[in-house]
Amino acid sequence: MTPPSPALRRTLGVGDAVVIGLGSMIGAGIFAALGPAARAAGSGLLLGLAVAAVVAYCNAMSSARLAALYPASGGTYVYGRERLGAFWGYLAGWSFIVGKTASCAAMALTVGAYVWPSQAHAVAVAAVVALTAVNYGGMQKSAWLTRVIVAVVLAVLASVVVGCLGSDAVDAGRLGIGLSSGAVGVLQAAGLLFFAFAGYARIATLGEEVRDPARTIPRAIPLALGIALAVYAAVTVSVVSVLGTDGLGLAAAPLADAVRAAGLPVLVPIVRVGAAVAALGSLLALILGVSRTTLAMARDRHLPHALAVVHPRFQVPHRAELAVGAVVAVLAATLDVRGAIGFSSFGVLAYYAIANASAWTLSPAPASRVVPALGLLGCVTLAFALPGVSVVVGAAVLAVGAAAYGVRMGAASR
Repeated sequence: MTPPSPALRRTLGVGDAVVIGLGSMIGAGIFAALGPAARAAGSGLLLGLAVAAVVAYCNAMSSARLAALYPASGGTYVYGRERLGAFWGYLAGWSFIVGKTASCAAMALTVGAYVWPSQAHAVAVAAVVALTAVNYGGMQKSAWLTRVIVAVVLAVLASVVVGCLGSDAVDAGRLGIGLSSGAVGVLQAAGLLFFAFAGYARIATLGEEVRDPARTIPRAIPLALGIALAVYAAVTVSVVSVLGTDGLGLAAAPLADAVRAAGLPVLVPIVRVGAAVAALGSLLALILGVSRTTLAMARDRHLPHALAVVHPRFQVPHRAELAVGAVVAVLAATLDVRGAIGFSSFGVLAYYAIANASAWTLSPAPASRVVPALGLLGCVTLAFALPGVSVVVGAAVLAVGAAAYGVRMGAASR
């Protein structure tokens, strides 16, 4: 598939694509998601992590196959449109943009909460403005900053793992796997942990900016996912071995509480810095992903066509980036959306369900359909295993998008 003109510049190799994927996955989620997941799953936490990893693997393989075939900006918006029809592509793009825009604001506020709690909104706006400026300057600048962020976060997580596993507080007996909260608890935990892996989609969303996409993307996505899984497994095992799943479930700041319990209070401020930097990395990747999906939808006039312009020098969708940055900055300045984005979880699973359904159509061979079928089933199961409020609000957001599509198509046909 040839990207629409004007196309973005292909500058990302395998290494850059892997780093961008890691910057999306190894974000603030690992510093915060373990507590809620432990509360949901209890002794089944590691099992929940395994379920999340399997679903993420299926989604990643489906996304990689599709991105190699359709190396254009927009990710599943493009795949759904090309394989299933315009409506399904639109629904994927709608759920991604609405959900991830709220996630951008939430992540910006997370940065503010760590850096300067009393001025969280001001710091959040400053972070959005700074990262939008970096993205405006070209993909290579974004990739360079992501490399720095990933290096810092991995160093912090390594200190947590080494500190916990090397302490006298470690107890391998706490790692026992059970079903104290039942299968539903395990699935809820998997749903919470799944989103920590979801950043591999950023590689697919940036498909128009990857060199030799048919070779690069199928290599970069599973490599980034594999590294993230190894990191998450190591962190989870080390923290559970110190706090246990019950203690982890009660922890407000799981990683900070773990190093404190391990007798290393000196690491607590380092963990806080790591969380702030990780949140910056997640925010940078989110803005990249939302702006590229906005570009794709603007090209098809589902959003104002003026947002489809590509900067002649920097070769980035600068109007889409500025529009996304402006919306996120306003949300971060005026609202506290950190506790009100449960619908984005449902939306992301709907997004990947459409990706798997699209991959299903690539080949009639039964062996080629096993992974997308398992991924589709996993996405639907995890979506409806989420708390009821998240399901209801998420479904309502999708319904609003579908209604808007119907009105627009009706008006266009008259």
